[in-house]
Amino acid sequence: MKALMRSDGVQVVLSWLLAAYLHVVLRTVRWRHESLDLIEPVLAGEGGAIGLMWHGRIPMCLSVAPQWWRRRTKILVSASADGEFIARALHLSRFGTIRGSSAKKGDSTKARQAVAAVRESVAWVSGGGCLVVTPDGPRGPNEVITQGALQIARRSGAPVYLMGMAASPSLRIRSAWDQAMLPLPFGRGVVVWEGPLHVPPDADDALIGRLQAAWSQQLSAATRRAEGLAVGPAH
Repeated sequence: MKALMRSDGVQVVLSWLLAAYLHVVLRTVRWRHESLDLIEPVLAGEGGAIGLMWHGRIPMCLSVAPQWWRRRTKILVSASADGEFIARALHLSRFGTIRGSSAKKGDSTKARQAVAAVRESVAWVSGGGCLVVTPDGPRGPNEVITQGALQIARRSGAPVYLMGMAASPSLRIRSAWDQAMLPLPFGRGVVVWEGPLHVPPDADDALIGRLQAAWSQQLSAATRRAEGLAVGPAH
C-alpha cells in the first residue's frame, strides 16, 4: 500500500486534490489578518525574509498567499516521499519549493540533504527571496521549532515573521503528530502576524537554544490567539 501511495500517478492525483482544497480554503473562508502592517515593509521592499508557521496549519497555508505572492517566495518542504505531493501542490499554487528537512541521528544521507537545503535556503534568502518554513516539520515534536530555521536566519541576516493561523469551523486530526487543522469552506479564518525577529550573526548554540524556546512559545501564542479570534464574535 505504501508503494502504491508513493507511485507517481497517485502522487499527481494527491497533489491536484490538495491544491484544489487549498484554493477552496483561500477563496471561501473569510480571512482576517491581524498586524499585517508588520510585514508590509518586507512585501514592499526587495530584501529577503523568512516566515514561520506550524506544520499542522499547512491546510490553510494559502491564507498568506496573497501576501507572499507579491515577492519571490519559496517554501521549504520535506525531501521525503510523503512530501512530494505537497511540493507538487505548492507548485500548482504558484510557489517554488526547496526540498529538505531535519535528519534523524545516524542518517547520513538525510543529513547531507538537510545541509544542502540549508545552504540553498540561505543563498535564496540572501539573494532577496522570501522563504516560508514549518519549523516543527516534518516529524515534530509538535509546535517546537528546530534549529534549521534559526540557522538560516542567522546566516542570511533576514528578518523572521511568525504566522499564527486558525479557522472555524474546522476539523482537527488529533491522532496526527501535528494535530492538523482542516478548515471547512465558508467559515472564518484569522492570521496573526508577529515580527520582525532576528538571530544575531554571532549567536552561539546557547543563544540559539534560548531563541528556539522563546520563538516556539511566541508562535504558539499567536496560533492560540488566532484560534480565539476565529471562533469569536463575527467581524
